[in-house]
Amino acid sequence: MNLTEWAKAQGVHPQTARRWFREGTLPVPAMRVGPRTILVNIEAHQGVDVTGGVGLYARVSSHDQKADLERQAARLVEWAAKAGHRVVRVESEIASGMTGARVKVRRLLADPAVTTVVVEHKDRLGRMNVELVEAALAAQGRRLVVLDEGEGEGEDDLVRDMTEVLTSFCTRLYGRRSARNRAQKALEAAAK
Repeated sequence: MNLTEWAKAQGVHPQTARRWFREGTLPVPAMRVGPRTILVNIEAHQGVDVTGGVGLYARVSSHDQKADLERQAARLVEWAAKAGHRVVRVESEIASGMTGARVKVRRLLADPAVTTVVVEHKDRLGRMNVELVEAALAAQGRRLVVLDEGEGEGEDDLVRDMTEVLTSFCTRLYGRRSARNRAQKALEAAAK
């Protein structure tokens, strides 16, 4: 579980939890798995075994990011190895996050052996409506784990929702490659 998720569930401010981690006073076992990602091992703390298999998914948008894709997949595999999870499937692909026609993510989600889907960032699974995928997994007794929620960016729900809507519109108008950048520029212009 991400440190921010754990903090919110415990009624502690995420910054306080980060400070506890830095000071070594966090009351549960935790480890750093990325520059901004700290994972709390509540299963080890509570003595609960993780059942089923873990499916890891990495994605980038274009072929010139292939090296990033390999590093992303390696970080996911390293996280799973450190946490002691049984990995049953690793999928990585080069595809747009705006389209649902991604063969490898469909294969991962359809695999009944995968009880936990792990992605590094939520937008790696999809640019919009990831919550719907998460709800569908939960209905089947499965779950989605996002290693880096990006809580340090200071984005609130309204700004994130507006960015998603603008990204969708810009994708249709200008093409998929630069849609997110154009949406961000539109938000900055609107703020001025």
